[in-house]
Amino acid sequence: MIGPFERTLALRYLRGAHGRDERRGFLRFVVVAAIGGVAVGTGALLLALMIVRGFSREIEAKIVGFGQHVQVESFVGDPLVGADSLARAVARLDHVERVAPALVDFALLSSRGSGNETVEGVLLWGTEPDDLPFVAARTEVGAFDLSDDADGRPGVVLGKRLGERLGLGPGDRITAYSTRGLGAGQVQSRPRVRQYHVAGLFETGLGDFDERFAFVDLDVARGLFGYGPDEVTRLDITLDDRAFAREVSDAVTDRIGPPLFARPIEEVYRGLFAWVELQQSIVPLVISILVVVAAFNIVGALLMVVLEKAREIGTVLAMGASRASVRRLFLVFGLMVGVIGAAIGTAVALAFGALQARFAFIRLPQDAYYLDRAPVEMSGLDVAVTVIATIVICTLAAYLPARVASNVEPVRTIRFGG
Repeated sequence: MIGPFERTLALRYLRGAHGRDERRGFLRFVVVAAIGGVAVGTGALLLALMIVRGFSREIEAKIVGFGQHVQVESFVGDPLVGADSLARAVARLDHVERVAPALVDFALLSSRGSGNETVEGVLLWGTEPDDLPFVAARTEVGAFDLSDDADGRPGVVLGKRLGERLGLGPGDRITAYSTRGLGAGQVQSRPRVRQYHVAGLFETGLGDFDERFAFVDLDVARGLFGYGPDEVTRLDITLDDRAFAREVSDAVTDRIGPPLFARPIEEVYRGLFAWVELQQSIVPLVISILVVVAAFNIVGALLMVVLEKAREIGTVLAMGASRASVRRLFLVFGLMVGVIGAAIGTAVALAFGALQARFAFIRLPQDAYYLDRAPVEMSGLDVAVTVIATIVICTLAAYLPARVASNVEPVRTIRFGG
């Protein structure tokens, strides 16, 4: 039980951490450095968690924005026949909010600019106009409008980088070629051709996606690739909570059976999700070492205090204080160092996170990180766990100096000065 004696003396040592005159400044520096080490460790850990959580949230939002939570496809790559009835059956499952048909196939896009023809291979994505709000919200030039223009040409929305390579902007004309069905033994001998007008250019920051995909109306894509009126290449399922993605994908696979199957989005884009998980697992572990280092600083600081306060410790023992009380005194000292350091580190980390969220003064190369700024996401649970763990570690770190202090011999320290 910690009493007023321990609290009062620990606070006195903390506020007036000075020893004999010749070493007064050094001892004060040692205590301040211990508090500073705890503050740096706590703040760095919280900032790492904020940024890692921010990365995870942003990257997952972008990937899910393209592919939703679960995708239904065919093992052999054939079209899904009877897409409407399949969509209705899937929509009746628990946690399913929406089922969007998608037709994604390879096409060649050709443009003529400055007298030169540029050709790019892309995945042409046929979709209903309202099924991709994520891409529509990130259409920076023009609009996500897949309808026909005045000349009857359907609209196409390209990635901004793809548009720059093709030298295209809103209103320009582009030609698409489909080679599906060509080859030995095939009836079709020439590629299907269709002209479009560029309606808009989008940019998500996911370079592979922005350079790979172009969006057109679902029925227009069916006509270009020669699909039937009720055929698509996959169904994209949106859930009320991504945590149920595995459960829903297993239920869909069991219900529809081979050759169709369902996959959670983290399996479709396994590489990107593995990159995010790597950050989540490694960065906090590495930064946590700072807190452990700060705990060792506390051990050194308290041992210095014990050496400098040996005569005072001997005096209070001679006056009747128990050795257990002296142990508790230095445990309280370590607890105070941990609380003050954790409070300072937490305050700095939260202030930094708020400033970064508002002003984004830390910029990132988008090609490498898929984001142009360091994202932050503050979590009350992270703050609570980090602060509690820091205080516990600091208190435990004070145990060894506390044992040393409780073993001081009163007569010897009083007589010989420590």
